[in-house]
Amino acid sequence: MPLPELAAYPFDASNGLDMTEVAMLAVANNPQLKIARDGLGISHAQAFAAGLLPDPQLGMTNDYLASTSALGSTSAFSLGISYAVNGLLTRSAAKQAAQASERQTDLNLLWQEWQVVGQARLLFVRNVAQQKLLSLLQQQRAMLDARYEKTRQAVGLGEVTLNAANLDLAMLQNLETAINALSRQINANQHDFNDLLGLTPDAQLQLVGEADIPALDEARVTADIAHLAQRRPDLRALEFGYESQEQRFRQSVLAQFPALNIGFNRARDNFATYTQGIGISMSLPIFNGNRGNVAIEQATRQKLHDEYQLRINTAVSEIGRILQDQKLLEQQLHHAESGVIALELAANNAQAAFDAGNIDSQMYSSLRTASLSKQAEAILITQNLLEQRVALLTLLGGELPEIAQTENK
Repeated sequence: MPLPELAAYPFDASNGLDMTEVAMLAVANNPQLKIARDGLGISHAQAFAAGLLPDPQLGMTNDYLASTSALGSTSAFSLGISYAVNGLLTRSAAKQAAQASERQTDLNLLWQEWQVVGQARLLFVRNVAQQKLLSLLQQQRAMLDARYEKTRQAVGLGEVTLNAANLDLAMLQNLETAINALSRQINANQHDFNDLLGLTPDAQLQLVGEADIPALDEARVTADIAHLAQRRPDLRALEFGYESQEQRFRQSVLAQFPALNIGFNRARDNFATYTQGIGISMSLPIFNGNRGNVAIEQATRQKLHDEYQLRINTAVSEIGRILQDQKLLEQQLHHAESGVIALELAANNAQAAFDAGNIDSQMYSSLRTASLSKQAEAILITQNLLEQRVALLTLLGGELPEIAQTENK
């Protein structure tokens, strides 16, 4: 697992996959991650290439006589070897730039793995919530179906009006529509899961366990914000990207020095006279002087700096928003759970009253429907709460500090 606190975890698919096992399978088998890992070889090869010394250049010419020549004349040749000295001057900066870029690629892959873990957790949370909602809706449908059947029979006996039966029928059809929509969402979530895990579209996952993330210690979360740059791989990757660009800027500055080539040669002319010597060539940085490349690298370095700061500011803002939303959702969940308890108690009391004949089936069904609706509301609030905590896992760059852990210390 790419997260330090989940570096080791028992994986056993025979009894179903819990939320962590799903994340493990996603990291190991996600198609996009496989492609990203293949790209690591390119980055490592580029770093290797940047550390190689430039090759010397060998030149040779041979001039043959085109016509009858004077007595004693012969063919001429020239043999020389030269070396571009500037390659040695910029080699250190180029090598350091490639090494920093290599480290940036490694960290970007780690960040992709973290995002895949977050997506797997998110899909797991949705699956658990959707299955619970589907179970509630099916319970409600069974109850309404039974009530409609009794109402329809009562209409035939003249005990109730046709409007009462039509009202039950409309409620039953609306519920059927909701069940169908939820079933499509479950199917779409299943296909998203298979795509994320690199499975075939018809693969059936057996998910087990709850998507439970304990309450947060807000004070510790706030304290962790100050260490985002050390915790999150994408921010560390940007730091190495800036370092790489800094070295490229240094390399472009060093390239402003005149291009120097030093060579040695040996030659023979047509009259068999041998010569040897040294040759030096140098560019004159009058019109270009590599100033354009220096300006480009400098502007690119500034862009990376601003992007780094923007990424931190965005993360801090998003974390703050989630923490505020968590308070609201926790309050709403508390009220919803209280409502579930109250309505469930009322529905149980109504059951006894209905069995005794003190209330009609419509009143009893209404209370039971209200209880199930409040349970559905609590499930949706819990889903939103957990989805935000999953997002916070990625934004903070690690597992969440929990209140329970703080109290145990």
